[in-house]
Amino acid sequence: MSDERNLENEELNEEMYDEEELDTIVLTLEDGGEIECGILGVFEVEGYDSDYIALVSEDDNEIMIYKYEEINEEEANLDVIEDDAEYEKAKETFESLFVDFEGEDEE
Repeated sequence: MSDERNLENEELNEEMYDEEELDTIVLTLEDGGEIECGILGVFEVEGYDSDYIALVSEDDNEIMIYKYEEINEEEANLDVIEDDAEYEKAKETFESLFVDFEGEDEE
């Protein structure tokens, strides 16, 4: 997963989500290393047949978006989004959902 794309997340900070409430997933990297990430959400993107998952690295708060396929309750397949247009649409959708979610908390 060395080709992963990370969102620039200057605006993301610990106040926007509670790390203790996030479900977690461990990503195994190509070099055998592991990264524990919180799951921000699974979502669909208009015009694409895949589901997508947004993760936040517990080490450095980096946000990562992958294609997501649930295999069973304990296993999922994550794939790098290769197509630039698809990645941009997934990023925009995530940001839209995340901003809307945050706005609901303020009411």
